[in-house]
Amino acid sequence: MKIAVGGDHAGFPLKETVVSAIRKLGHEVTDYGCFDETPIDFPDITIKVCNMVRKGEVEKAILVCGTGVGASIAANKIPGIRAAVCHDVHTAHQCVEHDDVNVMCIGAKIVGAWLAEDLVEHFLKAEFSTDEDCRRRVQKLHNMEKTNFI
Repeated sequence: MKIAVGGDHAGFPLKETVVSAIRKLGHEVTDYGCFDETPIDFPDITIKVCNMVRKGEVEKAILVCGTGVGASIAANKIPGIRAAVCHDVHTAHQCVEHDDVNVMCIGAKIVGAWLAEDLVEHFLKAEFSTDEDCRRRVQKLHNMEKTNFI
């Protein structure tokens, strides 16, 4: 698979672990920054990474910020993106299996390197369920993107 990765300055220390874990699993990875601890706003990196998913240039993406929450909020504002904060292995695979999540968000200040490697593995190996209930619910998410809630 082709995977996009990005993170803000708070995620920078863990991002290289994520990139390395993806490569160890045999996937191609493109790192969209940031590349040092100079402060950068997470929405800027999130847009770059998520646009690669939307364009179909990568199958999935992983964002790393301080808690994973900011990146998840930003990513979920983008049509076609289903992002989840994952700080445990069960969530990392179930979010794909049940909700067809295409962007995993990890908190560098929450998760250590060892767990991050496990999260990456479970997220990337998971497949969206063929269960009718899961498919119906994800279709409802697609429909919500087209709805004007004002």
